[in-house]
Amino acid sequence: MPTTAAQAKVTTGTSIKTMLQVATPTNRMMTLIAWGYSIDVPPATTGTGVVELLQTDVAATVAAHAASGVQPVDPNLPASLMTLGTTSTGYTASGEGAITGTRIFDVVQVPGLTAGGDGINPYVYQWMPDERPIISVSKFLRVRVTFSAAVNMSCWVVWDE
Repeated sequence: MPTTAAQAKVTTGTSIKTMLQVATPTNRMMTLIAWGYSIDVPPATTGTGVVELLQTDVAATVAAHAASGVQPVDPNLPASLMTLGTTSTGYTASGEGAITGTRIFDVVQVPGLTAGGDGINPYVYQWMPDERPIISVSKFLRVRVTFSAAVNMSCWVVWDE
């Protein structure tokens, strides 16, 4: 959550990496409303980067979010019940875990600079009400990236509990 400083960007690294993870508890699902990301420069290589929004059955090891970083869209709502912790809701994974099942909700290819892409335009997607994916209980929503050259990224997800 940005306070006296701007929201921090996080490096994507050069192999597959979960940038943001949200864990549903055993008694609550979440419905996706929108998601997006921005990067500060296009990947400086040929080919493309890939940004995925998906549900997994196994947690990545992440830097844990504080409760203040998981904010409801409506300020009159109670605090989120999403599970917080280093294997729950957080960002910038240090380990991906051994995933055995996924559900893909969106995949974006980001052209590298030498492949003719500018890549720095922000990406935003909002589902129509009847299209919104539902994340099951005890599952993990991830924004995951694969770039061959590291860039800095900011990403976000909006959901309803």
